[in-house]
Amino acid sequence: IHVVRTLHTSPTSRMLAVNLVIATIPAVVIGLPTEDWIEARLFKPFPVAVALVAGGIAILLIERRFRTPTVESVDDIPLKKALGVGVFQVLAILFPGISRSGATIMGGLSLGLSRTAATEFSFFLAIPAMLGASIIKLAKVRDIVTVGDLPLFGVGFVVAFISALIVIRGLIKFVSSNSFAGFAWYRIAFGLVLVAMYWNSRGSF
Repeated sequence: IHVVRTLHTSPTSRMLAVNLVIATIPAVVIGLPTEDWIEARLFKPFPVAVALVAGGIAILLIERRFRTPTVESVDDIPLKKALGVGVFQVLAILFPGISRSGATIMGGLSLGLSRTAATEFSFFLAIPAMLGASIIKLAKVRDIVTVGDLPLFGVGFVVAFISALIVIRGLIKFVSSNSFAGFAWYRIAFGLVLVAMYWNSRGSF
C-alpha cells in the first residue's frame, strides 16, 4: 500500500515497481506459451516427486554456498538481480513440485540478496504472478462462473489475505536468522516417499 501511494513521489517505490515488472517478464514470456503443455505432461505424481527431491538438494547446495550478502534491503535490488530472480521463478512454472516462493527466495540468495531481502522480494513478486495466473484461470472457466460465485471468491480472498499477513510477518522474522535446510530435508524425504509409492504401484497413479 505504501509503495502504491508513493509511486509518483518516491524513487525507491518506483524502483521496486520496475523491479517487479522486470522480474515478471520471464514468467510471461516462458510460462504462458508452455502452461497447457506442462499441465498435460508434468502434473503427475512421479515428475512432482522428482522435483521435490531435486529442489531439496538445490536448497542444500545454495545454503552451503551462501556467503555475506551484497544486497541487504529489498529497496536496493539492482535490475539485473531482479531479472535473475524472475528467471528462477520460471523454474516453478516449468516443473510442478518446485515451490514458487522457494525458487525465488533461493534464487535471491544465490544472487547475493540477504535472507530478508530475498524473502520480501519473493512475496512482492507473488502479487503480479498470482494475480495474472488467477485472471487466466478465471478466463478459462468464465462460462461456468456466475455472479452468485463472487461471495465465495470474496471470502476466500479475505481469509487468504489475513492469514498471509500473519504468517508472512513471522516467516520473514524466522528466515532472517535461520537457514532453509530443514525445509530441504523435508522435501527430499517426502519426495522419496512419493517415488517409492510410485514404483511399488508400478506407475499406476
